[in-house]
Amino acid sequence: MSKNQARKALEIKISTVVAVAALLGDTDPVKLSSALSHITGGTPDYFEDEFTILDFSALSPSPAPGSIDWPALLSLFRSHHLNPVAIRNAPAALEDEIRAQGLSIDTVDQSKQFELTPPPSSDATPASSMSSAIPVVQTTPASSVASSTVPSNTAVAPNTLVIDTPVRAGQRVYARGGDLVLMAVVNPGAEVIADGSIHSYAPLRGRALAGAAGNADARIFSVAMEAELVSIAGVYRTFDEGWSPTLSGKPAQVRLRGENLDIAALPMK
Repeated sequence: MSKNQARKALEIKISTVVAVAALLGDTDPVKLSSALSHITGGTPDYFEDEFTILDFSALSPSPAPGSIDWPALLSLFRSHHLNPVAIRNAPAALEDEIRAQGLSIDTVDQSKQFELTPPPSSDATPASSMSSAIPVVQTTPASSVASSTVPSNTAVAPNTLVIDTPVRAGQRVYARGGDLVLMAVVNPGAEVIADGSIHSYAPLRGRALAGAAGNADARIFSVAMEAELVSIAGVYRTFDEGWSPTLSGKPAQVRLRGENLDIAALPMK
């Protein structure tokens, strides 16, 4: 059999895509340009071509159809190396316009991260006088917490992220470039992601994605495995019917063997 015959035409895998979220307080490109310049401190490579979600939830009143200069708005973000791919919390009246721009409509808010602040500068404009047009939100390296709604973390090594508090439904924690250590429960509806392995020392009940950057040697460990979904390097399995009695709520590990996930009890002494 030739290589072309052996190759699959299509495979579907879980892929973790982390995006910057920009909360707009205005759609005026002039005001947004000023706010972006303040946030970046004029540094041209402050952002690195990240995917960007434009969040309209803070706009009041909601923009009317035809009121947004979409080419200018999108061009502005791209000039700062931010690539808009979706609009979040958009009014229904704008949906046709949004799709016409080739953008998706994001309706699930699961990727709030932490708010970026401008770099310190002796001649910076006081924050109280700055336009609030665009607090920008971005993901962080593994040595920092990846969600502002997870209030406590301790980085014990450059490539390890430790979360000491529960991860609630709707929250996402991402350990970029390393392992994730969870010291408290991950609730249903939450999502924990690591480029390395995931170590859970409490019940793991949400979605757990290890090896998110393609590391097939990554594993997921939990002292009480009850995950809704597990994934290693994009190969995933869901548990809509729950876990088997031999594994549910018990110590277990997940690893990748070839193209299949191997889920087994974890001996605990």
